[in-house]
Amino acid sequence: MAAMKVGQRSLPRYAHRFAPKTFTQAQLFTCLVLKQFFATDYRGIVEYLHDMPELCKAMQLTRIPHYTTLQKASRRLLCFSSVRELLLASVQMNSQSRNRIEYAVADSSGFESGRISPYFVRRCARGHRKLKNPLYQTARYTKFPKLAIICDCSTHMILAAWPTRGPTPDVHQLGKLLSQLHADLTLRRLLLDAGYDSHANHQRLRNERNILSYIPPHHGRPTTKPASSALRRLMQRHFATAASRQRIHFGQRWQVETAFSMIKRNLDHAIAGRSYHAQNRGMLLLAITYNITIFVFTKIVEGFSTEQSRHLCLSRPNIEPGTTLGGRSVGFEPTTSGL
Repeated sequence: MAAMKVGQRSLPRYAHRFAPKTFTQAQLFTCLVLKQFFATDYRGIVEYLHDMPELCKAMQLTRIPHYTTLQKASRRLLCFSSVRELLLASVQMNSQSRNRIEYAVADSSGFESGRISPYFVRRCARGHRKLKNPLYQTARYTKFPKLAIICDCSTHMILAAWPTRGPTPDVHQLGKLLSQLHADLTLRRLLLDAGYDSHANHQRLRNERNILSYIPPHHGRPTTKPASSALRRLMQRHFATAASRQRIHFGQRWQVETAFSMIKRNLDHAIAGRSYHAQNRGMLLLAITYNITIFVFTKIVEGFSTEQSRHLCLSRPNIEPGTTLGGRSVGFEPTTSGL
């Protein structure tokens, strides 16, 4: 399984040399990934494992862990240092990923902190409009889980993640997000929206980390005056015309919106944790699970393309393996998905 491979590559076998050694950390991490994938809780994934003996056999589980074991493992495995290694392992396992990223993009998005129906909220507000006391319908939930990520534009893999609680401005979160980027990953260009516009962020990226930063200089009140900062004046020249924006490939910034869309549509748009730290762990687990699903999908597509090439070569004897057709090399070297 992909989650087992990621856990084995980045986590020690046991948490301590005096540990009971009943479950490896990779097995517990895989259970947490399955919990997120099935959008259930700790008790629910234990019931899933009871009903799926083949899954337990694939994970080499001789016993099914108690739900409290998984809850305690999440506190230990979903800390920032472990998550940084897990994200790196999931990125390096993808055959299309490289340690040097040409175009990366950073952004943040909010998540729901409960399972209440938005339709129910709208109907409640509509039904209480005529009340003399408008306190009920005007009350809004102002705090929500918020996740900031750095995403690879070419593969949509998450390179770094920083959870927090919103609403909060993005301009002050870039330094914390960059601190979660693994040292083995090198970014060439980082594309950000106007919410990150500041001279300090340009200096942090260009001078300290040697990353070319591209941020629209639209933070604050709109004005036509040249910016006081040299780097922000450079951004004004870069974003002056559509041709200059095309030259720096700023349109690739929207790839991060695709990543957030895939996370919320395919995995979950709500975080089940109650406390602040539990919600942070839930968002970090969501980012790791998303990377693993991208890796699994990539292996499935590669296997499907291999079968297509095999069928094409067998149906047309004149085509040799390795021939380029339609921009794709035709060959049928056997590949294993490792699922």
